[in-house]
Amino acid sequence: MKLRIKNLTPGAVALAFSAVTLADQAQVAVAANFAEPIKAVAAVLEKTTGHTLKVTLGSTGKLYAQIKNGAPFDVLLAANTATPAALESDGLSTPGSRFSYATGKLVLWSADANKVDAKGDVLKSGNFRKVAYANPKTAPYGAAAVQVMDRLGLTSTLTPKLVQGESIGQAFNFVHTGNAELGFVAMSQVLEGGKLKGGSMWLIPQALYSPIQQDAVLLQHGANNPAAQALMKLLQSPNIKDLIRSYGYDI
Repeated sequence: MKLRIKNLTPGAVALAFSAVTLADQAQVAVAANFAEPIKAVAAVLEKTTGHTLKVTLGSTGKLYAQIKNGAPFDVLLAANTATPAALESDGLSTPGSRFSYATGKLVLWSADANKVDAKGDVLKSGNFRKVAYANPKTAPYGAAAVQVMDRLGLTSTLTPKLVQGESIGQAFNFVHTGNAELGFVAMSQVLEGGKLKGGSMWLIPQALYSPIQQDAVLLQHGANNPAAQALMKLLQSPNIKDLIRSYGYDI
């Protein structure tokens, strides 16, 4: 950023430089289901504080492994509660910083507008080649998909047709690109402005899987980072909660 200081007094110049140096950047590890909302949150953060975010997306399990191995993240936005709690136990987070920022919803989605019916009976029909889901060992949305298949009694029928993504982001891409006709994905991935962006979906009843409560935690590395602290505060503000709800989450 260039500063025009030709006609400024020394005091004004100092204030101008101070305004620039007050803006910091936080490195944020974000569960893949939250890819779109975090863009909107980052825009609000920059507009209101000047702080910026450097976002790394991935499955919660893989992000946890990176943090354990010393990755310099300041904040983790996980897709579960267990991982932030584990980071607390590991001494890798700021005590008392953890809170729930969203509760996710799982949907069955197809890029074909006529493929998925309102009750998800397409899963029983077998009228598809592949169905995508995320790795249940590292992605909470993948674990939820496994619960749904089990509770519907369809696991053995669907197993030959399953294609597994490393994260919910990759599972979505399998369906988006046509490599799978169906996919268990996050509702936030298929909504825009509170409406379905395209294709067809079944909002899977909550009774078929455990609630996907998603926690944020300030990591030890970000304890003294103003941008990280500002993000944690912003995520708890009423306006941002409304924004998150617009992507299909509960708060």
